[in-house]
Amino acid sequence: MWDYKKNLIYPVNIKNKNPELAKFVLAQYGGPDGELGASLRYLSQRFSMPDSVTKGLLNDIGTEEMAHLEVVGSIVYQLTRDLNEDCVKESGFADYFMNHTTGVYPANTNGTPFTAAYIAVTGDPIADLTEDLAAEQKARATYDNILRLSDDPDVNDAIKFLREREIVHYQRFGEALRHLEEKLTEKNKYYMGMKNC
Repeated sequence: MWDYKKNLIYPVNIKNKNPELAKFVLAQYGGPDGELGASLRYLSQRFSMPDSVTKGLLNDIGTEEMAHLEVVGSIVYQLTRDLNEDCVKESGFADYFMNHTTGVYPANTNGTPFTAAYIAVTGDPIADLTEDLAAEQKARATYDNILRLSDDPDVNDAIKFLREREIVHYQRFGEALRHLEEKLTEKNKYYMGMKNC
């Protein structure tokens, strides 16, 4: 189904360690508006979409979100590689380090593990696509916040790429929502999944 290329969708080459910044970036790895949740949301929602256009869109974007997860994980890893004890203690990274050392673990900035409760799948295409529009804007806002707190040009370069992709996804979901609203009649718009037994 997928053709996986063994390179990142966008290169990550971070020169300086910064575990404090890594904690902020973790928000997009395992946080409520992060890439793991987005991928699982879209790849799960695709099954109840009514046509190949919307199924394909959710499949494409869900797959791309997995590629984004690789980029975010690479940023976190490169910001925390080869840390010494003093750096861990001084940076506020000790709580994370205690449980995961410098392994990339799906958690938010506070260390709360990822949960499937972050994703929404209703089976209603209109509701799901509307949720997806909001999800992309929340992810964009999180990337904006990372850029506000980061002074590392190597990190910012990759984060800006990911932020732009959130905007593109938002636009694509808007197109899909308009497509469905034009395609579906009022009678079957909200009950298309209901059939006689």
